[in-house]
Amino acid sequence: MPIKAIKELLIAESEAISSLVGRIEEPILEAVDICLSASGRVVVMGIGKSGLIGRKIAATLASTGTTSFFIHAGEALHGDLGMVTEKDVAILISKSGNTGEITRLIPLLKRIGIKIIAITSNANSPLAEEADCVLDTGVAEEAEPIGMVPTTSVVATLAVGDALTVALMVERGFTRDDFAAFHPAGNLGHMLRRVSTVMHTDEAIPRVSSVASLIEGIVEMSAKRLGHVIIEDGDRCIAIFSDGDLRRVLQAHPHEDIGNLRLLDLSTVNPETIDPDAIVEEAIRKMETRKITALPVVKGMELIGIVHLHDLLESKVV
Repeated sequence: MPIKAIKELLIAESEAISSLVGRIEEPILEAVDICLSASGRVVVMGIGKSGLIGRKIAATLASTGTTSFFIHAGEALHGDLGMVTEKDVAILISKSGNTGEITRLIPLLKRIGIKIIAITSNANSPLAEEADCVLDTGVAEEAEPIGMVPTTSVVATLAVGDALTVALMVERGFTRDDFAAFHPAGNLGHMLRRVSTVMHTDEAIPRVSSVASLIEGIVEMSAKRLGHVIIEDGDRCIAIFSDGDLRRVLQAHPHEDIGNLRLLDLSTVNPETIDPDAIVEEAIRKMETRKITALPVVKGMELIGIVHLHDLLESKVV
């Protein structure tokens, strides 16, 4: 049964990451200084499994404010090195630190005049000795049964790359707004859109005055088809009435003529609202936490829209 091997692998990989804590922080800060001092790009290079992880590291850096791209080490030796300039920084990834394509790149990169950050498991390797900064993953051997398949080393390398990314994000003051700018499409892009881009506005807002009757509220709610009606005092949102509130009123007064009751007296006063500049993810979280399906959108004290949970979910780009 492979259960024992599975458990041993997962434990070894988690221990490899845990062992980085307290040991890798200072070298990463050194790498951060190198990246920030360069006026060009961060160029990540590797081959094999290290190359695949390198692609991920470069992509994560690029999506979080650090201009970065990946070059396959073999292709770099056959012309792609022409994409590298003296303004750049190189991150070279090799578990052994002795990968032929990587070690052949070192003098070429030094001739260009750029600094080299090494991610390796061998602090005494040719790569580590020539690098300006060494991020040592500390993985002596792999944890799978034959001890040769890149597993533990790959996980540790990925963790080091993520740690470098996070440190650069902090130093650059990278925000959710910045992240949204780099992710305009897909589910992430949707969740980071502004509420103002998905809300109902102007005549589409179901609203009545503070003196409106229950019947007037029902008519407005039915006309706008959002299952809610907002009660206003001037341009200010003071309460909200939902189709759920209507059901509760009817259940409480099954045989009474309640159409002329004042809607405000039956509504939720000072309801939860959201700013138009808030992101969709925040609106969804508020609705789920409060167990509601709509939020008045207010700017300062003024009602400018309403956003419904169904609109947020149905407009997702997947």
